[in-house]
Amino acid sequence: METAAPGQPMSHREILKAFTGLLLALLVALLSSTIVSNALPTILADLHGSQSEYTWVVTATLLTSTATTPIWGKLSDLFSKKLLYQVAIVVFTFGSVLGGIAQSMPELIAYRALQGVGLGGLQALIQVVIAAMIAPRDRGRYTGYTGAVFAVATVSGPLIGGLIVDSPLGWRWCFWVCVPLAVVAFVVLGRTLKLPVLKRKVRIDWLGATLLVGGVALLLIWISLAGATFPWISWSSAAYVGGALVALASAVFVETRVAEPVVPLRLFRNRTFTLAVLASLAVGTAMFGGSVFLGQYYQIARGFSPTHAGLMTLPMVLGLAIASTGAGQVISRTGRTKPFMVAGGILLPAGLFLLATVDHATNLTLMGGYLALVGIGLGFLMQNLVLVVQNTVAMKDIGSSSSVVTFFRSLGGAAGVSALGAVLAARVATNIANSLTHLGMPAGGAVSGGGGAFNIAALPPALQPVVRAAFGDATGTAFLFAAFIAVVTFVAVLFIKEVPLRRTLDVDTTPVVASPVEVTTALRGRVLAADGRPLSGVVLTLTDTTGRQVDVGRTGRTGAYELSADTAGEHVLLATSGASQPAVSTVQLGGTPVWHDLLLDRRSTESVIRSEREGSFRP
Repeated sequence: METAAPGQPMSHREILKAFTGLLLALLVALLSSTIVSNALPTILADLHGSQSEYTWVVTATLLTSTATTPIWGKLSDLFSKKLLYQVAIVVFTFGSVLGGIAQSMPELIAYRALQGVGLGGLQALIQVVIAAMIAPRDRGRYTGYTGAVFAVATVSGPLIGGLIVDSPLGWRWCFWVCVPLAVVAFVVLGRTLKLPVLKRKVRIDWLGATLLVGGVALLLIWISLAGATFPWISWSSAAYVGGALVALASAVFVETRVAEPVVPLRLFRNRTFTLAVLASLAVGTAMFGGSVFLGQYYQIARGFSPTHAGLMTLPMVLGLAIASTGAGQVISRTGRTKPFMVAGGILLPAGLFLLATVDHATNLTLMGGYLALVGIGLGFLMQNLVLVVQNTVAMKDIGSSSSVVTFFRSLGGAAGVSALGAVLAARVATNIANSLTHLGMPAGGAVSGGGGAFNIAALPPALQPVVRAAFGDATGTAFLFAAFIAVVTFVAVLFIKEVPLRRTLDVDTTPVVASPVEVTTALRGRVLAADGRPLSGVVLTLTDTTGRQVDVGRTGRTGAYELSADTAGEHVLLATSGASQPAVSTVQLGGTPVWHDLLLDRRSTESVIRSEREGSFRP
């Protein structure tokens, strides 16, 4: 295996230029989903589709984007990340153009599936490309922008979609309107994105990829159809679940025996990775489930238009945007992610438990406060769960690890929407039956449609308030289940061990050839004031146990320093500054580079130390 030299890191200016293209592509991908969702009823009428086809227009994209996410991630470990991102843009754009010229529902479903393949690449690869450009310590302020793009797309999508459908342009422009943006993103990335390319002997695990996609597809198809097309407990359910388990078990067997697995199972030996995957699964359920049921609540229970319903979710979107962007800036300065993740793990279930109390008459201002809590919780969690994983894996695994976290978040969303939707539908039916029985009226035929979409306008005027109240009162039940699932996120992030974000793109994998006596060890770190500010101009002196001066240095503008030692064993580090009392600490050096931070305090000569050796931190 031959690896090209990494080359020079991109400057801040170059990163911002490339980031413009990345965010444009992500915005296009997210807008396509939110714009089309408002146009689906019109599309269904124009193409003479059925209710099941309505469901599959959404499910087809969800299936292919979720199932292909880990494959895109693995390919990015083997090929040019820039080229793959451009390929994902082309696939997505091609699917969008075809979707706009579809003449039947089966055609549209097929084109939406193709769109989903590109969407899976755009969602997975943006985190991979960011990781290849920016060191984890500096990544927070950039990844915060992606959360803001999520928020903007969520708000503007329904508004733009409503305007397009109601304008002379017609619903087909809901697919075409994003094409110019995608072309601009393709050109910008081509001119600005400069990444090192790994030259490796490529071995693609096609069998493992096929089994993984097949197993996930069967599982998602089962979740989307069960409860509507056939009962949850039935022979059809057994066939889907059994087939999915066989395919996934076979995929695991294959992944343990191939040279380049699509999902490297060894990553799950990393506690941080496993816990982040578990937390992402619950975050996806809360995030996607919440957005779907909120739109239905405002339109069905409260009688708002799709545009008005989109505006009512603004508190959650603003909370997400502000929290993700603000947290990213602070994390870049401090290198600490866990306080934000724990805060998010508390706020997310708290907001969902509060939403579990809503009914058809809940005060909308109060509900906006609940939504803001959910949004802030999501903003603290979404990007940081990917960031902590990227901080603990080597660059060669960045693609696989990032895409697996994204994959499980999407899988949690897909499963959550279907499962919580089934709970919601059952509760609505019970509420309607109870209300009509109380009024002395038969319940049959009161509601039409499926999947939680009720044709309220077609009901007799006397029945409309009954159905709206039934739906509004049932929505809280769905959020209650989502809240219990979100508790899993809190528990997972609580047990994630915080590792300060590294300042290098890759973990230190340079082999060290050492004799029992002679070694060369780098000692790096930062010197900080008691309030966390970096201290420049601090003189650091490194001596061995005999008192011999080994090295001397001075901190730079960011408080960083770097010393080296030619012997292993215990050393003494002295930090002196005219503004603070000297600080003395002991460091244990060997053949592996060590990270050692010091805190200078005017009130004490003691220092607070954090040491890093091969990813392990000790007090």
